[in-house]
Amino acid sequence: MRLCFCLMVCLLLSAAVVAQSQVSPDATDPKDEPSAQQTADRAPGQQPSQPADKPKDVSGAQEAQPSGTSNDRLFWALPDFLTVQNAGHIPPLTPGQKFKVVARGTFDPIEGAFLAFVAGLNQASHSDPGYGQGAAGYGKRYGAAFGDNAIENFMTSAILPTFLKQDPRYFQLGSGSFFHRTGYAISRIFVTRTDSGGTQFNTSEIAGSAASAAIGTYTYHSSESRTLMNAIIVWGTQVGWDTVTNGVKEFWPDIRRRLTKKKNPPSAATHADNLKTAPLRNKPSK
Repeated sequence: MRLCFCLMVCLLLSAAVVAQSQVSPDATDPKDEPSAQQTADRAPGQQPSQPADKPKDVSGAQEAQPSGTSNDRLFWALPDFLTVQNAGHIPPLTPGQKFKVVARGTFDPIEGAFLAFVAGLNQASHSDPGYGQGAAGYGKRYGAAFGDNAIENFMTSAILPTFLKQDPRYFQLGSGSFFHRTGYAISRIFVTRTDSGGTQFNTSEIAGSAASAAIGTYTYHSSESRTLMNAIIVWGTQVGWDTVTNGVKEFWPDIRRRLTKKKNPPSAATHADNLKTAPLRNKPSK
């Protein structure tokens, strides 16, 4: 069920990015142009007034906080505190910061609600049959989903990154073609940044997800699921989920700009000016 959800996210992501690419980035915002009424009211020789400072654009990639993390949320809900931009200007995280930000995202209320939804899907598909059905079965599935998520988060983003001195953050590329950025997002599963600013094989992701899959499979999952094949499937699912999540992280600023873009209606002054000049435009020439 999680793989099906991943595929749905990929399709939605592709559609949103294609739609965004159809919008001309050089289009002039009508609100930046002075209206005809404002032009007429300006005295001869008077220079146009400078526009007021615009608020900082928060629709782009999330700026890092002093802690080296962000306060962003995917789709305004799911915590995305380890996604940042400006890779060359961000200091490395300390071990304490790595554990703190992972705990902050893992125990976030929205994250818990999302895991409750995942547990419901697992209940409907009757995964882990040993858990049974009913409230007891759902409770066990929710506990398993929470445990899988928490262990994988701490293994891949806190424990191994601290031991291996690797950076668990995702640094948005933010520019280039759709395929180039998609390739970059996928590559971050296998290539990561070190605390010293270099690059290494992403052992934290690959080995960390494998360790979390093994821990979950052979401890709290039902006895029927405690097989090597199931552990491999869980490992592959976790890596696949993280790959899709990287893609969403990379394109989320573009999707957010597309979803929040609003067309500004013409101002009252512009509308009144159009009414005044309409007879002149329609007057036949001699």
